[in-house]
Amino acid sequence: MNNSGRPGSNKGKRNLWLLTCAVVMVVLILLRTQQGSSEEVQDQALLATVNIGSIENTIAAAGSLQPSDYVDVGAQVSGQLQRLYVEIGDIVSEGQLLAEIDARVQEARVEASRASIESLESQIASRQATLELARSNAERQARLNTQNATSQLDYDNAMVALATAESNVIQLQKQIEQSQASLESEATELEFTRIYAPMAGTVVSIAMEEGRTLNASQSAPTILRIADLGTMTVEADISEADIGDIKPGMEVYFTTLGGGQRRWYGSVRQILPTPTIESNVVLYTGLFDVENTDGSLLPEMTAQVFFITASARDVLTVPLGAITLLDAPRRRTPAERDSAAPGDSPPATENALPREVMASIMTAARERGITPRPALATVIDANGTEVQKQLMIGVSSRVSAEVLAGLEAGDQVVAGIIQRQQASQAARQNSPTGGFRPGGF
Repeated sequence: MNNSGRPGSNKGKRNLWLLTCAVVMVVLILLRTQQGSSEEVQDQALLATVNIGSIENTIAAAGSLQPSDYVDVGAQVSGQLQRLYVEIGDIVSEGQLLAEIDARVQEARVEASRASIESLESQIASRQATLELARSNAERQARLNTQNATSQLDYDNAMVALATAESNVIQLQKQIEQSQASLESEATELEFTRIYAPMAGTVVSIAMEEGRTLNASQSAPTILRIADLGTMTVEADISEADIGDIKPGMEVYFTTLGGGQRRWYGSVRQILPTPTIESNVVLYTGLFDVENTDGSLLPEMTAQVFFITASARDVLTVPLGAITLLDAPRRRTPAERDSAAPGDSPPATENALPREVMASIMTAARERGITPRPALATVIDANGTEVQKQLMIGVSSRVSAEVLAGLEAGDQVVAGIIQRQQASQAARQNSPTGGFRPGGF
């Protein structure tokens, strides 16, 4: 029987044809992938341009902000805090009334002292009269005694009465003086019930609330704190390893978490000699002041502090990865590394600086307070050839260095090497297959 006209036979041929096409496509992709991976990709030099810039060598530290001048306002007398006239954040002037304490006890003491003084003053007239009488009697007895017209006993009694009257008057006067001193003390305590601002500033904290009883018999309880926020002091925690490089007068700046890229500059005022130890880490405190004219700095803000140990502005800069210090093993170029045998030493330096140039550089560097260092760099000349040059390096940071001599602005230097494996991956990603793998089928 003829089965060629069956639908199943046509379907089987079509499936076979599709399978054959798929196998052919897989083979072609495998061949293309193998060909791309077999291509040898050479190392490539990572180039950088020498340009004009600024360099800062800094030591980083964490710190916090505190008011440069503040005072804790307390109570000098005991009693109930009746009234607070300020709130946190208020700006006060010197001598402004801040709070009042219940003054009834102090007022009663003042009245009692005044009454005691008045009582003593009322007695002084009678004491003075008694003194005058005793003095007259003593004078009369003295005249009679010279004439032998009185007895010795009467004369002696007159003298004793005069001395007693004088003593009573003096005693009363001293009692009045003592009572006046007590009155002044009581009046002063009465004044202490009204608390005034000892300085101009901002109320940054309030420790007591109205109605609370204050006990000032042992220590003065703090009611509030006034701080001058016009000048802030930064307290920076400096590690034991960095403290030797930081000196008073050194330039320093800091940033805050909410200040964005803004920097506040100052100079180191003091290094406290007593350290703090946290988790076996020795930290010293460095202090410096900054102006806070716009009020953007607040107490207890976190500061990221940078002490500038060396800086250079508007100078030639080169990436740190493009230079090799002469006191360190020199990095070879790709051509030197491929052609050199194991154990070969690097070739001699080309384009060495003349002695007179190096002497001039050393003199200028000493005037700036820096120590220049010789280094090597690989420069790409106009023909695309790699040429080594000797440099003199000044201030350096973690990413770049100042070029004192040896390079010019716009020079191309080798700052690194793109390895073969990385270049091969980049080539496969840029291939027409897009890095496609057969596993996708």
